[in-house]
Amino acid sequence: MTKPFVLIYGDARLPYTVQEDPARSSRIGIHVEPDGTVMVDAPPGFSDQAIQQAVQKRARWITTQVAEAAGRFAHVRPREYVSGEQILYLGRRYILKVVVATRPSKFAKLRGNRLEVETRTSARDEIQGRVRAWYRARARDYFAQRIDEISAKLSWIEAPPPFRLLEMNRQWGSCSPSGHVILNPHLVKAPRDCVDYVVIHELAHLKHHNHSPDFFKLLDQQVPRWEQHKRTLDNMVELAFSE
Repeated sequence: MTKPFVLIYGDARLPYTVQEDPARSSRIGIHVEPDGTVMVDAPPGFSDQAIQQAVQKRARWITTQVAEAAGRFAHVRPREYVSGEQILYLGRRYILKVVVATRPSKFAKLRGNRLEVETRTSARDEIQGRVRAWYRARARDYFAQRIDEISAKLSWIEAPPPFRLLEMNRQWGSCSPSGHVILNPHLVKAPRDCVDYVVIHELAHLKHHNHSPDFFKLLDQQVPRWEQHKRTLDNMVELAFSE
């Protein structure tokens, strides 16, 4: 169950959502998502007053993080899907090339440093559809490969879990209570090390389905530099999600 609240700090009025976290016993956790959304995890039984007081103590930090998130999106423009635009794939930048053809190929193709899309017209929607389909196909194949290879090295996993792709506004991945891994196809734009971090993060939830100290201890063991990878993902989110 989640509850909406509003943090008032100076002239700022920042909404935040509180959700119960059974893994917590005495302290709340505050998270500012890459898009500026504020989430609070509270132990069961915490009163609204206690939650609001704890959030108010972190008001300066929260407003700073929200402002930084807004700044990352301030100069982002929607893609036009024309030749010359940059395309991200596994941390590298490629150039989009739109080729008008009478009998265009149905699939976009990566050639050297270019992603070529053949089309009968230069209509944005058509080109965007081809590029998005290309990303999903690449994401499906690459994520399946990495889940298989990484799962084989993790002692708590007997067999690679099933996974599916799902475009999400604020998450790179998640793991359902039934053990199904969900990955955002936009993640395939990130560097390989960052992809592995997200995959291992979700696979770690098969052992600890929470964000408890035991979970982060396991994550530290498997990905010693995971915080650096998370910062990389946070800083590229406006590029990855701009469509």
